[in-house]
Amino acid sequence: MASGVELGFAESAGPAGAWRLRSAYFPSKVGGRPAWLGEAGLPDPAALRCERCRQPLAFLLQLYAPLPARPDAFHRTLFVFACRGAACYRLPGPRGPLRAFRNQLPRRNGTYPAEPPPEEPPPGLAAPPPARLRGGAALCRVCGCLGPRVCGRCRRAAYCGPEHQALDWRGGGHRRACGQAPGADDSAGAIPEHNEFLFPEYEILIEPEEPESPADSSIDPNDEQGGVDASKDLKEQELKVSNSAGEAFQSLDEETLEAMAKHETEEDKVFQKFKERVAAEPEQIIRYCRGGEGPVWVSGENTPEEKDIPNCLCGAKRIFEFQIMPQLLNHLKADSLGESIDWGTLVVYTCAENCGDGTEYLEEFIWKQDFSAGSL
Repeated sequence: MASGVELGFAESAGPAGAWRLRSAYFPSKVGGRPAWLGEAGLPDPAALRCERCRQPLAFLLQLYAPLPARPDAFHRTLFVFACRGAACYRLPGPRGPLRAFRNQLPRRNGTYPAEPPPEEPPPGLAAPPPARLRGGAALCRVCGCLGPRVCGRCRRAAYCGPEHQALDWRGGGHRRACGQAPGADDSAGAIPEHNEFLFPEYEILIEPEEPESPADSSIDPNDEQGGVDASKDLKEQELKVSNSAGEAFQSLDEETLEAMAKHETEEDKVFQKFKERVAAEPEQIIRYCRGGEGPVWVSGENTPEEKDIPNCLCGAKRIFEFQIMPQLLNHLKADSLGESIDWGTLVVYTCAENCGDGTEYLEEFIWKQDFSAGSL
């Protein structure tokens, strides 16, 4: 990652590019299973459960974000996990259905060569997702996280918990493979490529954000006609709400009405600023700028204050590192029974001192902000 704002875009790697999404190539990616960086201190399954429904979290994305000035963070990756239950997203604020973790390694470490990985694909077919890390830790066949639980029959298939063991037995094929004797093709212990729990997998391509230029802006706040066209849907919805609630407004005193009007005006400004900022690159799913320009908020409501962002366990403050944009939802295919996981933006704050020595995955802080009712 370079200085200034970096934008991330989801791009299908396809079968031919799947090799780029493995750990040895230090990927930034969405969905599938995590491509773990360090092999020590992976998050415990208990840390990867939704705070609200207590179900296992799915891997959402990871960003490779090394810090060139820090020898201990020559390799550095941030991981985000998300609940698949739509109901868990109804409340805004911190954590809840989301978790963020950070891991880093020096250039010379016991897992990867000191030289950069080759830019060409490896010979032959890309290796399937690993069932075990090189250190011996087993990974869950369903989600790819730590799998301390094993099938009681074959003792080879590993799981993070009973939910994924039941899912794999029911629909993942382990029922058919469980009784087979281990051999060269150990399907009982190998991890299948896809299952219904995983989000679709994409590579994240990173590009610098181009400087804003009034000539290139598709929305000019000083152009009355342009502003009306750009917010047509918003104004139509506001008109419907206004008409349906007209009688109720008549009973409000003038001071209350003025306060409501002021709030709506400020809310419009925040959302309009958000739309203007992303208009040049509407497909962006990531905005990255560690310690620099802060997030672009979608609403004036539920914006965290400094006191809302807890310090790191080491005592250092946490600073803004990146935000996940609502455009990512278009790629996740997570609708279920008319309801879907949802957010306006997800903002990740990380330790300003970047503590840690690579022997564990350190939890960072994530804040979910929703669109306000007036901005939809």
